[in-house]
Amino acid sequence: MEFTFLPKSNLRNTGFARYAIKSYSVNEQNAIAYKNSGFYYIGKNSGNIEKLVKVFKRGYASEGLENARAELNRSLDQEKNVVPEIIFCEPQFGFSSIKNFCLFLRSHKELSSIPFVLDATNLSEKELNLYRKHKLLDEIIFLNEYDEKSLYAKGSFLKKIKSKADDLKIYESSKEQSINFSISDVLKRAFDIAISSVVLLIASPLFLLIALAVKLESRGPIFYISKRAGKGYKIFDFYKFRTMHVGADEKIAEFSHLNQYNAGVNEGPVFFKISNDPRITKVGAFLRNTSLDELPQLLNVLLGNMSLVGNRPLPLYEAATLTTDDWAKRFMAPAGITGLWQIKKRGKEDMSVEERINLDIDYANKYNFAYDLWIMANTPSALFQKTNA
Repeated sequence: MEFTFLPKSNLRNTGFARYAIKSYSVNEQNAIAYKNSGFYYIGKNSGNIEKLVKVFKRGYASEGLENARAELNRSLDQEKNVVPEIIFCEPQFGFSSIKNFCLFLRSHKELSSIPFVLDATNLSEKELNLYRKHKLLDEIIFLNEYDEKSLYAKGSFLKKIKSKADDLKIYESSKEQSINFSISDVLKRAFDIAISSVVLLIASPLFLLIALAVKLESRGPIFYISKRAGKGYKIFDFYKFRTMHVGADEKIAEFSHLNQYNAGVNEGPVFFKISNDPRITKVGAFLRNTSLDELPQLLNVLLGNMSLVGNRPLPLYEAATLTTDDWAKRFMAPAGITGLWQIKKRGKEDMSVEERINLDIDYANKYNFAYDLWIMANTPSALFQKTNA
């Protein structure tokens, strides 16, 4: 791979460089950079930089966090602000320094919307857990495990999520300025805490029995934990009892032809659900048919990531297809265990993607505490599904 190595900045000892595919001249590159500034890499790994140039076509690199901070500040001071699309960082600078850099990005409106990604290739398990616990970063990846196609998809998804999250923050901010507080929201949260706490306490013996059954039937963890996108595209750890064999997520492509949502459609919003899914265990089928697999989500409710009633939090590959202005409105409502589409369509194979999203948007438009109570009153009849999808 050949690069055009463009002049360093005027700052002394910054270790800063710009990279571009060689076919562009310096003047052409500068013209394009204003529209598409590419990546920013913080570190010295030339192999990673080469991979990123292949993916994003152009980019910047600094050897350290202070160099990067100086260059980003300089870009903000220019008449035509040119900031990167996405920032990648090596981990050797240490947790404290990377935390301070994250706070620096968040302190600037123009920089706070840029996805910040940490390459965890050389991190120990203890260090990795520290970053996960504090949730400072937009994503933690092992860069050496990504090919160009998957890295491009990851970057595109993160940029969409950050963009739409900012849009929704602006919407919520304007909403809060016009209404100091909502009694309905206070009642909803108080109700969530009270009910989830009581049910978790009462159902603790049942938790133990289900955990034992899951463990005895098949190898693997008791809980299925995955990243989900909730209100405002906020990403959190989502809990369920494991109902599938280990590695089921890796077989989505293998069973895509069985998807009951618009099979054969390759564009637009994507949901994935299979009737009589072959990946489901026997215990898992029972848990799904009785909705007992959903019980651990009460922990999400107690933590504030979800509500008892709301739109279902989506796997990231599904949320990535719902970032257009029309579809994103569903993310203005809280994520919930049960919701409008569950009581109206759950277990029915004739539900289209559009129907499901429109129900989510309908809930987002008019949700309030009284409406939640009505949905909860109609939920028991939907608990026993017609299929194990």
